Amino acid sequence: MRYLEQDRAFVVFDAQDSGCLSYGVEAEGSRWFVKRAVRADARASLTRAAGLHAAVRHDAVVRPVHVLDGVDGPTLVYPWCDGSVLNAATVLGEDRSALLRFQQLPVAEVERALDEILAAHVAVEAAGYIPVDLYDGCFLYDFDAHRMWLIDLDEYRPGAFVLDSDRLPGSRRYMAPEEFVRGSVIDERTGVHALGRTLQHLLDAPDGWRGSSAQQEVVRRATHPDPTHRHPRAAALVDAWRTAGLSSV
Repeated sequence: MRYLEQDRAFVVFDAQDSGCLSYGVEAEGSRWFVKRAVRADARASLTRAAGLHAAVRHDAVVRPVHVLDGVDGPTLVYPWCDGSVLNAATVLGEDRSALLRFQQLPVAEVERALDEILAAHVAVEAAGYIPVDLYDGCFLYDFDAHRMWLIDLDEYRPGAFVLDSDRLPGSRRYMAPEEFVRGSVIDERTGVHALGRTLQHLLDAPDGWRGSSAQQEVVRRATHPDPTHRHPRAAALVDAWRTAGLSSV
């Protein structure tokens, strides 16, 4: 399969700490994004990703068109999507220029993109999955088409679980307190925290919060340190967020 030939790549993403090698290739008249593991721990992540994409359907979630099993674990082949990752994290640092550009878009455009992220996670929740390692590096925004894509959801887990390590993978800016405590229950309320931090981060700007006070109150509840004080599910958070948006019109 010619789209697996790395020497045909027009771009290679190798300056990462995920344990994966990714690259873009042109083959069969189309562009493809290929992702494969180069470390043992990354094989489990790609296996999880394959399971997630088999279960979840939403237009904003970029799904692989091929999952190819091999001795080094699965290779995932995605359709190429144009856009800019809002946080291009590498081993050398983080490029947040796209994030700053996004945060300065008209508020209505930002809110439409946020609604796509939220709606996608209602579908994730309905399929029985918990978001893990959700942060702005998962958001690919096409500034020309005004479209939000969700990518690299490799750490999402099926169902609630008890944390059996000292912490989960992820960005501290988005993670809930329980993700750093061995023995904690990681469930829908943990996912609500990540979505609340997404709303807060993407509607913020160098000059401060750009949303309404009602929306800020929704974020405050979603990101409460105590999980029992958060919205119980992503769907409840989405309902509260949309109601807050309507009340601010």
